[in-house]
Amino acid sequence: SSSKTELTDTDAWDKLGYSFPTWRKWQILGVVFLIQISMNMNASLYANGVSRIASEHGVSKQVARIPQMAFLVAYGFGCELWAPWSEEYGRWPIQQLSLFLVNVWQIPCALSKNLATYIVCRTLGGLSTAGGSVTLGVLADMWEPDEQEYAVAFLVLSSVGGSVVGAVVGGFVEAYLSLPWVFWVQLIVGGATQVMHALCNPETRSTILLDREAKRRRRTGEDVNVYGPNEMRGRKMTVKEFTTIFGRPFYMFFTEPIVLWLSLLSGFSDALIFTFLQSFTPVYEQWGFGTVGISLAFIPLLIAYILSYLSYLPSIRHFRGKRRKGEDLAPEVRLWWLLFLAPLETIGLFGFAWTSLGPSHGIPWIAPMIFSTLIGMANYAIYQSSIDYQTAAYGPYAASATGGNDLARDFLAGIAALYSAPMYENIPGRPLEYASTILACLAFLVTIPIYIVYWKGPEIRAKSKFAQSLDQSREVKKEKRK
Repeated sequence: SSSKTELTDTDAWDKLGYSFPTWRKWQILGVVFLIQISMNMNASLYANGVSRIASEHGVSKQVARIPQMAFLVAYGFGCELWAPWSEEYGRWPIQQLSLFLVNVWQIPCALSKNLATYIVCRTLGGLSTAGGSVTLGVLADMWEPDEQEYAVAFLVLSSVGGSVVGAVVGGFVEAYLSLPWVFWVQLIVGGATQVMHALCNPETRSTILLDREAKRRRRTGEDVNVYGPNEMRGRKMTVKEFTTIFGRPFYMFFTEPIVLWLSLLSGFSDALIFTFLQSFTPVYEQWGFGTVGISLAFIPLLIAYILSYLSYLPSIRHFRGKRRKGEDLAPEVRLWWLLFLAPLETIGLFGFAWTSLGPSHGIPWIAPMIFSTLIGMANYAIYQSSIDYQTAAYGPYAASATGGNDLARDFLAGIAALYSAPMYENIPGRPLEYASTILACLAFLVTIPIYIVYWKGPEIRAKSKFAQSLDQSREVKKEKRK
């Protein structure tokens, strides 16, 4: 009885997330979708409290935005902090703990008597947010890289859509409720989401499921010598292991050119969107839009995200069909549709800039909305393709690779929270038009790397030690399965 054997995923494939029935996978993903909406609502709903926080606490609007920046920057690091633990202890307990802490920090904000409370509790709230890296981990637990594009496309919809939902809801909260409700609404949504996750979603992490199955087999006497991967290794995590796991996303961010480029692209795109959203109030006020009207002006962005999501489905189907026929496709094909959608960001920003001249120039209010739809389509596409591509190129290290993506997005959006409003107020001449034009020129520059990665990706990956070691381990696995 001394010979312990380790239970591997091939021995108990039917017990893993990959073997869940399709309806079950999508039900789990549906709850994860709501978690993402709730997390991103937390990031954007605060903006609707800024003017009131400024007047109640006697500070400038600029100072009142500091808690918003603090949340976003901390959220970027939160993604990195939580991801490795979900790989160690399982997705379920980590997600529950994260949701619980995020909800707890809403309470002092709602009851706050001073600005410092907002800054501290928003920072803690951001750090407590497990973010997209854990939710993408759940997705990777249930679909293999070649099968997961539909799921990724669906999940990205919640990532970009959540902040817009926050902006739409926020307008009504700002118009009809008192300041604390900005936080009570977040708590209600967060609380409902946590309960749903607790009741509806099981554990999906394979190492945890293998441990459970091994324990079951020993208990029933089916196989008394079998142990799960964590049981074999012992639970104690060494300092060295911790630093490796925690450091990996940062290491990949700075040493893998592809991760760096796509993360910065995604981050700039998010910051551009964030900056551009600050223009909605001054732009739409020209047509006499009030608080609720301005929040409804965000609906074209929601429409854009859905259109962009739907536009991906044919290309996913096309490349999947080729793969099923046994064609060996490079990960770069996942960027193909983005080549066509990325330029919409530049076109949309230029168009939005010069339709911001307003009714005095005989421009109808629908014109800037149409251009904002183009920007939204490109923003979805950039996030979707870069995540999909990084997951395909980095397999088991996908959580760390995409962690860099989240870090860049939230960090840059956080900084944008501070400079964006002044940018639309202080440029001499035509501030609204010039500010959006500057963003359009930046958008043109940031989208160039997409084309470089698409054409030169295989050469760049050939020089990467992560990507190389992955290709080798994949070949070994394929042989084993045969």
